[in-house]
Amino acid sequence: MKIGFIGLGAVGAKLAGSLLRNGQDLVVHDLDPGPVADFVARGAQAGADPAQMMRDADVVITSLPSPAASRAVLDAMLPEMGPGKIWMEMSTTDPAQIEAQAAEVAGRGALAIDCPVSGGCHRAATGNISIFAGCDRAAFDRVLPILTLLGRRVLHTGAVGTASRLKVMTNYLATANLLTLCEALVTMKAQGLDMATTYEAIRISSGTSFVHETESQLILSGSRDVDFTMDLILKDLGLFQALADDAQVPLELSPKVIEIMQDGARRYGMRGQTDRIIERLEEAAGLKVTAPGFPDELIDEEPEERGYEVRPPAAS
Repeated sequence: MKIGFIGLGAVGAKLAGSLLRNGQDLVVHDLDPGPVADFVARGAQAGADPAQMMRDADVVITSLPSPAASRAVLDAMLPEMGPGKIWMEMSTTDPAQIEAQAAEVAGRGALAIDCPVSGGCHRAATGNISIFAGCDRAAFDRVLPILTLLGRRVLHTGAVGTASRLKVMTNYLATANLLTLCEALVTMKAQGLDMATTYEAIRISSGTSFVHETESQLILSGSRDVDFTMDLILKDLGLFQALADDAQVPLELSPKVIEIMQDGARRYGMRGQTDRIIERLEEAAGLKVTAPGFPDELIDEEPEERGYEVRPPAAS
C-alpha cells in the first residue's frame, strides 16, 4: 500500500518514522516544512496537500493536535475518497466527532478507522506504543498489518468512537496519577526523605505505575520535558469530562484535575510541559524536588518487534 501521513508533531513524526523505518512507501505532509524536509532526506516523499495525498495513496493517516485540525484535513480529503480508500485517524479527538466523520467517509464508500495511541512519545519512536482501533472487524483485519508496524500492542475496541472514548479515559487516568505523584514526592521531600530512595520505594510497591516509572524520572532529573503540553492535556481532560457529563456521571475528581491543570497552564503557559505541574507544589512548599542519576529524556529500551493484536480475556 502507498501510505500518506499528515501531522508530523511530537507523536506523529515518531509514528511516521516507524513506517519509514519498516520500508513502507510513505508520503508525508505538515504545515511546518522542517519535519517534512527531514523525512524526505530519509527517503519519504513530500505530499502537496491532503486532497492530493488521498487521491494518490491507498491509506492516509492523520495525527493532529485538535478536533478542529482533524475536521479541516478531512474536509480537504473527502472529495477524493471512494471505494478502496482508507482514512486512519490517530489523533486524540472527540468521540462524537469521529463517529460523524466516519459516517461521512462511509457515505463515499471509503473506510474510516478510529485508532489513537497510548504509551508516550518514547514508545511511539520505537514502534512499541499501544494502539486502540475502533472500526468493524473486517476493516480492522484490513489495516492490522499497518497497525502492527506502528505499534506493539493493538486492541480492537469495537465500533468507531470506542477507541477515542478509551483514549481520553487513559489520558485522564495518567493525569490524575501524575498529580498524586507530585503530591507524594513533595510531601516526602518535606519529610526529609531521599528522593532517589523515594522513587525506588514507589517503583517496587503497590504505588507504582507506568506514569511513575516514566514521568517521575523526568521530574526528578529536573528536565520536566515529557513532550506533552498543557493545552493538549486540557483538551483531553475536557473530552473525558464531556463523556461523563453526557452520561450524567457525577464525577468528583475530574473537575479538580482540570482545575489544577488549568492553573498550571496559567502559570507555565499553554505550551508548558505537563510535568511542570509539580512546580505549583514546590513553590508553595519552598522546596525543589530533584535527585541525581535520573535521565533528562525518556528512552524506550525495549527492542522493537512486530506488533500483534491483544484480546480481552473473554475473547481469548
